Amino acid sequence: MAVPLLNCDMGESFGNYTLGLDDEVMPYVDCANIACGFHASDPHVMRHTVRLAVEHGVKVGAHPAYPDLMGFGRRSMACSPAEVEDLVLYQIGALAGICQAEGTAIRYVKPHGALYNDMARDPELLKAVMRAVTSYDPSLPLMLMATADPEPSRRLGAEMGITLWFETFADRAYDAGGHLVSRRLPGAVHHDQATIVAQAVRLARGEPLAAIDGTPLQLPCDTLCVHGDNPESVAAVRAIREAFHELERA
Repeated sequence: MAVPLLNCDMGESFGNYTLGLDDEVMPYVDCANIACGFHASDPHVMRHTVRLAVEHGVKVGAHPAYPDLMGFGRRSMACSPAEVEDLVLYQIGALAGICQAEGTAIRYVKPHGALYNDMARDPELLKAVMRAVTSYDPSLPLMLMATADPEPSRRLGAEMGITLWFETFADRAYDAGGHLVSRRLPGAVHHDQATIVAQAVRLARGEPLAAIDGTPLQLPCDTLCVHGDNPESVAAVRAIREAFHELERA
């Protein structure tokens, strides 16, 4: 059976500060969401990460964010749709230049942090991000958060002429609407490797999850987000990859 693409946020170091175990996790993923300098990264880190992706045959994705280095892009900002469109296009262009120098190209776009969450709630911001992507390259897919009701996003994607990849998470709990449970609440993040792998396999098979209130939850899953910021998460990525290999062989 076909399994979802594994994607991971990467290239988030900055200057002398190192964040993430990119070298260790890159061999196990399909897609690298590379920070473009607004929430993390710098030109040297971006180029190193693109080279690492090329070395391992991994798709390069632009990972644009609000201009919020201090807050790591996790704080919402009062940007108009026109400003969001331009800042996303700017960041795609920055990464595209580095990709060209390294003999590759951007294959998709996944917004980061607060921008990713805000556009899921505000159709005007989502349209702005879509305009930025299609004005650069209308063939590029846009990665969006999967929810229990993906149809409004699908209709908008069809209207804007853009391919959507719905993203799920193996290590996060969901509410009944398919939204991620706030990290401030108990049980929001799964830490047990067996639990994480089991959730990844259910999503890959198209089976329902149990929401945090116990109700069944069905989510579209084109791609699964994994993390590589500590040895335990890298071990979980390896285990998910092996589980997906088993599904492909079945």
